[in-house]
Amino acid sequence: MADKETIAVLGAGGTMGLPMARNLARAGFGVRAWNRSPDKAQPLADDGVQVLDSPAKAARGADVILTMLADADAVLESMPQALSTEPAGEAVWLQMSTIGESGTERCIALAREHGLEFVDAPVLGTKQPAEQGRLVILASGPDRLKQRLEPIFDAVGQRTMWLGGAGQGTKLKLVTNAWIVAIVEGAAEAMALAEGEGLDPQLLLEAVKGGPLDLPYLQMKGQAIIARDFTPSFTLKLAAKDAGLVEEAARRRNLELPVVSAIRRRMEQGISEHGDKDMSATFLTSAAA
Repeated sequence: MADKETIAVLGAGGTMGLPMARNLARAGFGVRAWNRSPDKAQPLADDGVQVLDSPAKAARGADVILTMLADADAVLESMPQALSTEPAGEAVWLQMSTIGESGTERCIALAREHGLEFVDAPVLGTKQPAEQGRLVILASGPDRLKQRLEPIFDAVGQRTMWLGGAGQGTKLKLVTNAWIVAIVEGAAEAMALAEGEGLDPQLLLEAVKGGPLDLPYLQMKGQAIIARDFTPSFTLKLAAKDAGLVEEAARRRNLELPVVSAIRRRMEQGISEHGDKDMSATFLTSAAA
């Protein structure tokens, strides 16, 4: 049944949404796409995707509505429009955006209000893994939907973790994001210090290479910083947003995460000039002029 299902992708023109929609179409699913900037989703037409001009048109008759949008407000603005039409009788809302705990709770409430099955499934990975279909899916929701959704997840990801009831996927995504922003900001500041000391920052990467302090992500972002190539894989403004979602989760549990708070503030400082660049552009805020 799954290979005949129709999937409405809301946010199909974004860095993540476009390649995910393309991979679903190439896997044999019927894909109907909507994006707030329609021209960004138009390339999907070459893969047989129907690019439509409203969430309602994309969702009409869809078996699965997949949201991959920038934040909770964007998701909760588009979904009521999508639900104003008639999705399929057993439609599933597959929420794959990173929207934090409160945003996910609002989505769960909206799904319940409309009698819609809801699966919370944010992803690990950025532009290149999305293009390659090698994302890691952090899925949470009803066990009875695992088999049905497995072909969809296989089309966009290399691995799926099922984590329990809806909302658990978002919790793990927040935990991993705390680690990701720490790596990127730490690398950026260390490389800014190297340059300030008159050292070639490549020496830092060589010093840790192959040892317990090395990470592929450090090497990748470090090389981008050295080349001053901030082509966005994941933008600085979205990284700052994600750090804020981690802070929100910490506050809910009376936890103090001073490193994450400092990183969020630092990343926000760079948004006005570098917000649409890769998150590694946080380096430019620390680097000597």
